[in-house]
Amino acid sequence: MRNVTYSMNVSLDGYIVGPDGGFDWTPPDEEVYRFVTDEVREAGVYLLGRRLYETMLYWETADQDPSLDATRLEFAAIWKRLPKVVFSTTLSAVQGNARLASGGPAEEIERLRAEPGDGDIAIGGATLAAEVAALGLIDEYRARVHPVLVGGGIPFFPQHERRVDLELVETRTFKSRIVYLGYRVTR
Repeated sequence: MRNVTYSMNVSLDGYIVGPDGGFDWTPPDEEVYRFVTDEVREAGVYLLGRRLYETMLYWETADQDPSLDATRLEFAAIWKRLPKVVFSTTLSAVQGNARLASGGPAEEIERLRAEPGDGDIAIGGATLAAEVAALGLIDEYRARVHPVLVGGGIPFFPQHERRVDLELVETRTFKSRIVYLGYRVTR
């Protein structure tokens, strides 16, 4: 069965964006960028909310940007061909290799798990991840912890007021002092 993974950059105090909605505290780091590219390469499908989908639209045409280096062009190629499912009540159409969700997260994940295919079912965005976590459907949490306290914003971990036991399955410290933590949900 395909795993559902939730992976994001996060501040040490637990936020994916700061109180101003910015994430300028996640400066470009080549080593981390290659790590994320490899992580996305392993995904079989990516679930996104509207805000993250709109942010990531850039990558649908990034291969036309002459200023991009080989690493970013590689990410753009992987992202462009990756199937995506967008959850939105306001969008009427999506672009590229994306489709609008036809049901709620539980129905979509059940359908995707039943379909043949390789790779994880990756989730991006805290709002969608919170909904999926509340349903108990996340199998792995993957956090790239940045050495900064932002003091508020959108939390990485959903606030669904229930205990979730985790098993540490992987760690990695990058030269930039960013620490990757991979946890599997124990059931």
